[in-house]
Amino acid sequence: MIQELPPVSSVPLREKVYYWKCDRPAAFHGTEVQSSAADLHPQVLALLQARQPGLTIDLKDGGGQGNHRTFVARIGSSDVFVRIEDGPERDDYIETESRIQEAVRALGVKTPRVIDVDASRCEVPFAWQLMEAVPHPDLNHWHKQGRLDLPRMAREIGAAVARWQDVPVEHYGPFQSGNNGLKGFHLTYASYFKLNLETHLDFLTRREFLLPDQADEIRQVIQDHETLLDLACGCLVHKDLALWNILGTEDEIAAFIDWDDAISGDPLDDLSLLGCFYDGTVITQALAGYTRIKPLPLDYRRRFWLHLLRNMIVKAVIRVGAGYFDRTDGFFLIGSGSSGADLRQLTLDRIQTAVSGLREDRKLATLP
Repeated sequence: MIQELPPVSSVPLREKVYYWKCDRPAAFHGTEVQSSAADLHPQVLALLQARQPGLTIDLKDGGGQGNHRTFVARIGSSDVFVRIEDGPERDDYIETESRIQEAVRALGVKTPRVIDVDASRCEVPFAWQLMEAVPHPDLNHWHKQGRLDLPRMAREIGAAVARWQDVPVEHYGPFQSGNNGLKGFHLTYASYFKLNLETHLDFLTRREFLLPDQADEIRQVIQDHETLLDLACGCLVHKDLALWNILGTEDEIAAFIDWDDAISGDPLDDLSLLGCFYDGTVITQALAGYTRIKPLPLDYRRRFWLHLLRNMIVKAVIRVGAGYFDRTDGFFLIGSGSSGADLRQLTLDRIQTAVSGLREDRKLATLP
């Protein structure tokens, strides 16, 4: 059993969360070990049958590798994608996520249409979301096969980021539930950005992923650039942007999915998330796509490096805590022919690159 992060004790849940997968009270639920979707099959089937009486329903495992259980249901002649949140915290963010997704669709960014959603747990002991099924794999599928023109696709991703930043938001961080708009819990961006930072760094040093001197260096470089956190207003941030959360063909994006971690934050945050996985060539093209729609903010390079650093700290916590470094290249995060050990080294290297980039204001094209 892994050593979990100290539990977050607060209601509403998301108020004390920087990133759900590691800060939730049941830290790493659904990421350390995948529970079998088959265990939920009878309840999900009954739920669908109650909504579509008289229709034949064929329910199959959706094959998801994230923290949600997923299914694909053939209902009559139509396919529906089913997502389940079955954590012990009884989190209701799936309803907020659905509102975000529909707001993004309204701006012309491709996302699956939400058919229905319910986090009340009145009928079943889990929250659920029904969406139109998009008949395409994620872009990581094509990338692993060497069939994706990633720099070209990055331009389209960058343009989509610029578009969804026009969704109206208030305050910062995760959004409050039961609000007609999208209003974050935090009055300042700095209070959200630094939330649980010490907990994350302490976890990584206790687990001997970072040396104490490395953690101190990270603390210092963030402190030296705190003025970058003085935002006048926030924008919508997907907060988990990567190829496995984009569906499509090798030539075209069909849908951006998994808005479960969406927040109000910094314009460079989503672009920095691409930097967690891809090199400077990809980032340069994403920036070119972004600037087709809107100009980059001042200090965009340092903002990129600062957010790359924060995001890589979170990803390191998840990867250490959930045992990702022990997995093989069948896992979505590990490239073909690589290993968990390679992912560990890449994670360390990305953190150090972000520290150096922030301190030296490096050009983003230098990201290896």
